[in-house]
Amino acid sequence: MQFDPENKIVKLCALGMEQEGLNKPEDAATLFEQAWNESQNDLEKFISAHYFARHQKSIEDKLKWDETALRHALKVQAVDITGGLPSLYLNIAKGHEDLKNFEKAKLYYNEANTFAELLPDDGYGKLLRSGIKSGLERIKEKL
Repeated sequence: MQFDPENKIVKLCALGMEQEGLNKPEDAATLFEQAWNESQNDLEKFISAHYFARHQKSIEDKLKWDETALRHALKVQAVDITGGLPSLYLNIAKGHEDLKNFEKAKLYYNEANTFAELLPDDGYGKLLRSGIKSGLERIKEKL
């Protein structure tokens, strides 16, 4: 999945990630919120909501922003964003699991698994695949 590094929203999110790396979560959240507020299309809204979700205080708010990111991601047509879908589905599944909505969690873990083949064969891809597998195993025990 490639994003235009010159895009203003991508730049704001990159700055937010830098702030995360510097252990400045409040500054990161401010940048991600700014990115959301300035987003003008579904691609930008998908990107900014995906990052903004990480800085929500409650599971419900995080889930709301992850679902917002997914809604916008599924509308994007000009750019291939399918590589971002496993992460989105995994985040939504975990939110539902944490809220004890196990049927919905299973649905989203399965969706994440469907797109897992699109993940790179690197540390990030392995981490997500492991999260999906663990989630499916945990859910199996709850149903």
